[in-house]
Amino acid sequence: MNFNEKLEQYAELAVKVGVNIQKGQYLLINTSTEALEFARIVVKKAYEAGAGRVQVNLSDPYFTRSFYEMGREEEFSHFPKWITAQRDEVIDRKGALLWIDADDPDMLSGIPVSRISAYQKASGQALVRYRKAIMNDDIAWSIIAVPSKPWAKKVFPNLPEDEQVSALWEAIFNTVRIGEESAVDKWREHIKNLENRATKLNELKFSKLHYKAPGTDLTIELPTKHIWSCGSSKTPEGVTFIANMPTEEVFTLPHKYGVNGFVSNTKPLAYQGNIIDQFKLTFEDGKIVKAEAEIGNDLLQELIHSDENSCYLGEVALVPHESPISTSGILYYNTLFDENASNHLAIGEAYPTCYEGGRDIDESQFDELGINKSITHEDFMIGSSEMDIDGILPDGTILPIFRKGNWAF
Repeated sequence: MNFNEKLEQYAELAVKVGVNIQKGQYLLINTSTEALEFARIVVKKAYEAGAGRVQVNLSDPYFTRSFYEMGREEEFSHFPKWITAQRDEVIDRKGALLWIDADDPDMLSGIPVSRISAYQKASGQALVRYRKAIMNDDIAWSIIAVPSKPWAKKVFPNLPEDEQVSALWEAIFNTVRIGEESAVDKWREHIKNLENRATKLNELKFSKLHYKAPGTDLTIELPTKHIWSCGSSKTPEGVTFIANMPTEEVFTLPHKYGVNGFVSNTKPLAYQGNIIDQFKLTFEDGKIVKAEAEIGNDLLQELIHSDENSCYLGEVALVPHESPISTSGILYYNTLFDENASNHLAIGEAYPTCYEGGRDIDESQFDELGINKSITHEDFMIGSSEMDIDGILPDGTILPIFRKGNWAF
């Protein structure tokens, strides 16, 4: 299969498996000028699959950087109403959302943290309805990625410049199972395997998880009605979609007030165009009471204080150290990929779909049920070949889940 054939297969995968576009459905694509050529292929594939209307929003790293460098201060507390209205229309029309990520991990390096934080808060407050639709799987949505020159240089700094982008393309193709056989069929088999793993965890009904590794000794209580899920989600209309491509995780939600101990990251966190790394979080009764980072500490402090609940966790995800992305040895500086090479947790909002009947629970009940609600949701990686995880049953019985970074059952 040549490069152009792989592009075609990747675009088809995003449309038919990622968002699983339906006949006559509205599709909104958010991407960058760095991904323009690939976006054109996706648009064609979407129409061939029966999409009713495809709308593409193009950002540009230079425009974005210029705004953060030179925009008036008051604009960072204002979020454009037209963006909110556009995403509301997708929800109203039961459309689908596709992100094609090509961001430079260092795009906003050196920008004052106050500007990044203010705009993050403004967008979080303006997009409350949209965030709820995403977290509840009310609409189909998916995130994929394609290389840009700055990102490829970050991932492969030792390669000649003219080889960096092609190397990243090949790495991405491998992670999303693009090759000689049908990627769609490969993904169906892969998701079935993840679903089987989630089923086993749901049958065990652990009440707590205990993580042990260098720099980590953490206990996480799970709500009684927690549900383990995997990359395959379903809208209320029964349409299946894959939110993240690639995906190697099974995940659930922690009890908001049931996290105690400390945890250290094992991979850099690319957040808002900056890198946060070498950090340690300490929890008491669910809350982060101490956070220290050697790189990006100011931004870490802003992240965990985005709102009153961003200092609590919203997701627990299990990924074996021997996952394909991890064994490749590539550090992507992109959460979409790096989270699928490592056990990870998420700061902020929980997925209500990981709680039995969660879609129909009024948000006013979330706190008493231990479901965290926040304007942020940021995954950070904690897994390694030295991590052990025990599952604790309601009667106190301890069963190994992970040993030396991989599944123990």
